[in-house]
Amino acid sequence: MAEASDDAKDIEKLYEYGERLNEVKDKFQHAEDYENIIKAAKSSNVKARQLAAQLIPRFFKYFPGLSVNAVDAHLDLCEAEELGIRVQAIRGLPLFCKDTPEHLSKIVDILAQLLTAEENVERDAVNKALLSLLRQDVKASLTALFKHIESVDEQITDENLRERTLIFIKDKVFPLKAELLRPAEQMERHITDLIKKSLQDVTGAEFKMFMDFLKTLTMFGEKAPPERVQELIEIIEGQADLDAQFNVADGDHNDRMISCLFMALPFFEFPDERKVDLLKNLAEGSPWTSPQDSRHILPSVVQLLKKTMPLRKAGEEMNFTSVECLLYTFHHLAHKAPNATNSLCGYKIVTGQPSDRIGEDFSEQYKDFSERLICVEDLVRATMKKLTQGMADHNKILRAAVSDEAKATIKTQKQNTTTGLRTCNNILAMTQPLHSKTPSFIGDKRVKLSWKEAVKPLPPTASATVGGKRPLGAQNGAGSSPAKMGRGPGSTQNSFSRSAGLQHLVGRSGARSRGRGHGGRGSGRGFR
Repeated sequence: MAEASDDAKDIEKLYEYGERLNEVKDKFQHAEDYENIIKAAKSSNVKARQLAAQLIPRFFKYFPGLSVNAVDAHLDLCEAEELGIRVQAIRGLPLFCKDTPEHLSKIVDILAQLLTAEENVERDAVNKALLSLLRQDVKASLTALFKHIESVDEQITDENLRERTLIFIKDKVFPLKAELLRPAEQMERHITDLIKKSLQDVTGAEFKMFMDFLKTLTMFGEKAPPERVQELIEIIEGQADLDAQFNVADGDHNDRMISCLFMALPFFEFPDERKVDLLKNLAEGSPWTSPQDSRHILPSVVQLLKKTMPLRKAGEEMNFTSVECLLYTFHHLAHKAPNATNSLCGYKIVTGQPSDRIGEDFSEQYKDFSERLICVEDLVRATMKKLTQGMADHNKILRAAVSDEAKATIKTQKQNTTTGLRTCNNILAMTQPLHSKTPSFIGDKRVKLSWKEAVKPLPPTASATVGGKRPLGAQNGAGSSPAKMGRGPGSTQNSFSRSAGLQHLVGRSGARSRGRGHGGRGSGRGFR
């Protein structure tokens, strides 16, 4: 009974301290009352500690000299064994920042760590407290939150804390972007920069989540200037790790490449040299694409094919290397999901699945696709004739050349012509099976991509042959030194177009993205 009476007295005293501080004007003269409230945080009386959790943050701003003791005592309450005390203490954390914003980053950091709480009511209190602080200062709050999902100096943050922070950002912050990201221009840029920094260490699903969010921002919307679209493309390039040699045995690399290429396809309006690099990587990865991914990617590939393969009325402009890449990709994807081509190209392939859509009329799609194929073949044959004649001219000029520099130039031109002929032969090998309404798609290695073949230097007196080789590493994707796709000057790449013949396109070297795989986080750190 005496113990119960003592507990009641403790509660009564706390109410007195609180009422007095609430009523007096010069609160700083009653620092002793506030000190007694802080001491109550260590009381054995559960109700006294719960009341202290309400009073400590309420009068915090009036006693800056006691701020350290007050915060420490309140944090002890946040870790109390009793759920009621913890929840009350969590609810009070935002009050520490209401009139003293210099504490906001620290309080957000503390709340983020509390996201790992197991009790639903406790996590709900943390979520509400964080949202309160986000509304108070979204820039500082976001900065503090994102520190828990970044890798700093290779020191990886706690995995459970990181995952809970990501869930909070995805479920609570992203849906409120219209409310929180104000002013829009400034805050959209800030959260974009935070996301870009965090992409050094993300899973495949996390990368997609961030990219899907970025595409909803006004700065990357339909009316976004070209430099904004370019920024998104560079983010995707960084994750795709295009400067790394393609390794079929690396499952993480394959998954990352396919995922990033799929994301990049909607943003295909960018310079030719980057477009060709993207398509080459897409072609090289297509044989290892899953049937499900093939079905999803095929519509974008067919759309790009139609943009790349002209109709007769559109003139004779065509990038032959792009057509080779896309046809190769189309064959390998269609081989895994053949009935997806029924609605895309007007083919009639029966697999017995509802997705066959055999009863629908896609004759217009078949007519359009067939006309483009015929046009491509006509252009290819005409170009092969010119290239063959050009090879003979190169031989004549080479025999007459005197200086080593002139001879080297002619040899390079011959090698480019040889590659052009190889590209043309590949295109014909891939278009001819597609004229049938039930085509047989190439799903093996019968077609060898033109830039993947090893090349031997041509001797000065050698006669021209279609099967000539190019120097090892002279083309993107060949040799042990792959072409770079970064942000600076890099190796020279070759692309073949109807309007310009074989032209040299400058590659770009840049920082390597340390990718992470779709397999999730762990020892592999895949999608980094």
